[in-house]
This record gives sequence, structure tokens and C-alpha cells, in this order.
Amino acid sequence: MELYNRWQLDAVKQALKQRRVLILAGARQCGKTTLAKYLASSDTIYRTLDSTQLLEAALSDPEGFISHDNELMIIDEIQRAPMLLQAIKKNVDENQKYGRFLLTGSANIQSLPGVTESLAGRVTKIRLRPLACGEIYGKQPDFLEKAFDGQFDTTFPHPSDSFSKYDKDAYLKLAFRGGYPELMRIEENNRKRWHKDYVDALIDRDLQDIVNIRRKDSMHRLLNVLASWSTKYMNIQSIGTDLSIQRVTIETYINALETLYLIDRVKSWVNTDYEGVRKKDKLLMTDTGSMTSILRWRHDQVRLDGERNGKLIETFVYNQLISVIEAQSEQYEIYHYRDAYDREVDFLVENEQGDLLGIEVKAGTAVTRDSFKHLKWFNDNLAKQRKFKGIVFYTGEEVLSFGKSLWAIPINSLWA
Repeated sequence: MELYNRWQLDAVKQALKQRRVLILAGARQCGKTTLAKYLASSDTIYRTLDSTQLLEAALSDPEGFISHDNELMIIDEIQRAPMLLQAIKKNVDENQKYGRFLLTGSANIQSLPGVTESLAGRVTKIRLRPLACGEIYGKQPDFLEKAFDGQFDTTFPHPSDSFSKYDKDAYLKLAFRGGYPELMRIEENNRKRWHKDYVDALIDRDLQDIVNIRRKDSMHRLLNVLASWSTKYMNIQSIGTDLSIQRVTIETYINALETLYLIDRVKSWVNTDYEGVRKKDKLLMTDTGSMTSILRWRHDQVRLDGERNGKLIETFVYNQLISVIEAQSEQYEIYHYRDAYDREVDFLVENEQGDLLGIEVKAGTAVTRDSFKHLKWFNDNLAKQRKFKGIVFYTGEEVLSFGKSLWAIPINSLWA
């Protein structure tokens, strides 16, 4: 399998020099093990808890299982034996050398039921996501730096990949593929089957480590609803309509899917005294390929359906944007904005200085002044003394200025 230049590689290397324990977390099949093994040397100890024999050994004798000297020990799928955290804490307190444990987890281990050991002060966690387009095409994650500086050229180069032209169909094709590394070498007509097998395995096996699922069919139907809910605001009552599942169970299942990194929640930007602001989280799928397969969408259906292609393109932009954000050494936060008067900003990115980047996503190939009305209102009424820049991502090809600090730019600027 091709090795990609993962944006998190340098952060992982630095963490191993500065922390006793590193948790590399992310959904199954996103490339955690490949990245961890890439960092291994000849004396690295590698153990995977997907092995029944090794898992039994870990459960029987946690302290003996993790005991070693100063070498790097990689423990794959740590969520399968969370009791190892207590033994690791004791071990790294006795030997405080940095970089002795690299743990990979396909679930957010600190959110698992019964886990009480946080390893606070000893651990750092790095999230690895499915491949971003920039990682696939060997680009650097420098979009945010340029965006906050207003570095938008009047012409925009196309990245050197398989598409000679980026239009709406090209972006939809990228979204249908998604970012799991295995899918980069699987033929298009086999990807839905791969995603089905992937989801079935998660529900049949991985979810059992997190929550007691009495009816797997209910989880499948809920996941289908959540996939269709991507880019919408969390509303448990509406999500549960026609599911015949109690509200508390729905909330438990959604938390479990979030723990497995299948869905994200983006919080509302509420740093204002404006009374009209809404506070509901926005739900987004973490991979558009999985989303389209779960919903059984076809490319020819979606390209002619404004609601579907709008939802898919916005989710695709989020997947690219959050990968860029998490690849930065500087701290960025992502929000959305919505108020009681139906004013919305799809995403707001805030840097450490408090500057704001407002982002709207349009699936169309044309942008008008009306596309910027909510960004302009936000800047005039809520940004106040903050530096603000507004961007509309669209499926056209040109960078266009729509006034001071307002730009329409092609979606591929996120990686080109």
C-alpha cells in the first residue's frame, strides 16, 4: 500500500520527545497503525490487542504485559484493554523517560465507560483522520495561514492530480471516494461494499466495547439517519422520529458513534451577548465516502439533487478543513453560527489571537453578492473589534473579491 505523507507525522515525532505517553486516536482503517509502524525502529516493541492471545495476556497480567525498559512500546487498539492505563501510569511514574509508550485507539479511550485513569500530565493525544486531499496529493496544510493573512491570488493553480479540471462533478467524485487509505486502490464499483463491511464490523465488534447494543438493526437505522443529518443541527427528538428507540438510548448510541470517530459535533459560536444566537451543535459525518455508502447514494442522483449535493459538499469541505486545523502547531477552534432570524455561517475558525475566519459553502459554480449577506452581517454586528475575513467556498474555478476581506474561492484552495 502507498505510504502517504501524513500531516500529523511531525506532531507525533515531537510528542514522543516531550511526553511519556502518546495516544494516536482515530477511526479504524484511517492509517494509525501504518503511521505508528513507520516510526518504529529495530528495538521497538509492537503489540496489537486485535490478537486474541495478546489481549488475553494483557487482561491477565496488565503490569507484566507493558513492562519494558527504555524502548518505544507500541500498543495497538488500546481501547480493547483500558485497564492497561492504570499499569502504564504506574510504569511511567517509575521510569519517566519520554517516548516510551505509543498507544493507538480506534475509540476515544478516555470516554469509555469505566475508564477512570486520565494519565493527566503524562499523556498527549493526537487525532488522525481519514486522508485529506492535501495528504493524498502531497500538499502542505498551509491554507489557514494564507486565509488569515488574506493571501488570495486572482488566479489559482490546479493541483497535479488525476483531475485536469475541478468542477462540481470532480468534487462530488472526491466526496464519494472519501479518505480511507484502503479505498485509494479499490475500484469505484467496489467501494460501497467495502464501506458496508466496515460499518458492519464496527457495529458487530467495536461498539460492543463501548455500549450494550440489544438491537443491531436499530443502530444501523440510526446511523442511516445520522448520515442524512450531516450538516444539520442536533435535535434528538427529530432524529428519533420513526426509530422506535427511547431518547436515552438514542443519546447513548450517538455518543458511542462519536467515541468511534464516525461523527463529529461542531459547537455553536456563542462568544457574544446577542440574545438571538442558537446554541445547538451541528452534526457532521467524519468521512463523506462512508456517508454516501450508508445512504446508498449514486453520483448521478446526487449531482441533480440540490439538497443532497449541498449537504455532501459541505460535509466534504468540513472533512478537509478540520484536517487542516488539526495539522497546525498553532491552536485553532472551529464553530458554526446560527440565530433566531435564520442567519447562519456554516463554519467559523478562530485563531489564538481571536481573529475570525467566516466560511460559507456553496455547491454551485457561481457566487453572487447575496452569498455573502450572512458573513457581512456577522462582521458588522458580532465580530466587532476582531479581525474578520469572509470566504465562500464554491465549485467554480476562480478567486474573486467581493469587497473588503470577502472572497469567493474554489474548494481546492484547501489543498492546492
